[in-house]
Amino acid sequence: MPDGIPKDLLNKAYCVVIYPSVKKAAFVVGGSYGRGLITCRKGRDFSGPWSAPAMFALEAGSFGFQIGGQETDFVLLVMNESGANSVMSSKVKLGGDASVAAGPVGRDAAAATDIVMKAEILSYSRAQGLFAGVSLEGSTLRSDDGANKTLYRKELSAKEIVREGKVAPPAAAQGLLELLGRVSPKHMK
Repeated sequence: MPDGIPKDLLNKAYCVVIYPSVKKAAFVVGGSYGRGLITCRKGRDFSGPWSAPAMFALEAGSFGFQIGGQETDFVLLVMNESGANSVMSSKVKLGGDASVAAGPVGRDAAAATDIVMKAEILSYSRAQGLFAGVSLEGSTLRSDDGANKTLYRKELSAKEIVREGKVAPPAAAQGLLELLGRVSPKHMK
């Protein structure tokens, strides 16, 4: 489990979205883009094991006095059914369609803070090996349908993959699903 993401929050998460190496570049006008995956707990009440992953994209734009570039890893915890349903829609804008907040850090961070209880999604980023809370407000999450078609060799929506279980997880996902199952085997409400 990455340092800084409290285990009790992972246990309460309905879904996990992982974006390794989100690239951000700017010269007055800036943007960021990354590809990753989402996995949710199976079952009508999100109480089962972790699902097959669906591929997802993250996009954001910005304007202002800025220059430079960077790569960042992100982990998003979807904390309730409303957030999971929002993310499974065709496109969701963080902060607009779904509330997002920087997640509290530390293995023993209190999970009962106001921000945790109200946010649908908690976001964490990793720079130089340590995860910390960060806001992704204004970014857009969407299903990467082309990548899903390449991975599963047929056209499937993220909802069909993650919530409806229409495909088995690919071999490449086994390590991640085993890790999530070992670190957070049960959903705690």
